[in-house]
Amino acid sequence: MMGSISYALCALTSLVCLILLLRGYRRSRDTFLLRSGLCFFFLTIQNILLFVDLVIVPQIDLSIWRTLPGLIGPAILLCSLIWDRRQ
Repeated sequence: MMGSISYALCALTSLVCLILLLRGYRRSRDTFLLRSGLCFFFLTIQNILLFVDLVIVPQIDLSIWRTLPGLIGPAILLCSLIWDRRQ
């Protein structure tokens, strides 16, 4: 029970961060906010898939599918940091 609540709260927190970052991007048009929002989009997907994998359908292993967004999101953020540093 506590695990499922924790997974749901992590997904909700990622979603709130995503919304706040994209709202900030819409106001300022700063590309770093957009890329951070994309990172949190993928982290939100990862947390939702974690909840689905461990709570809703525990008999199906979705570990590969829930790991991929967790790699893609920070990779986008890291590449944007490297790209901005070079310019």
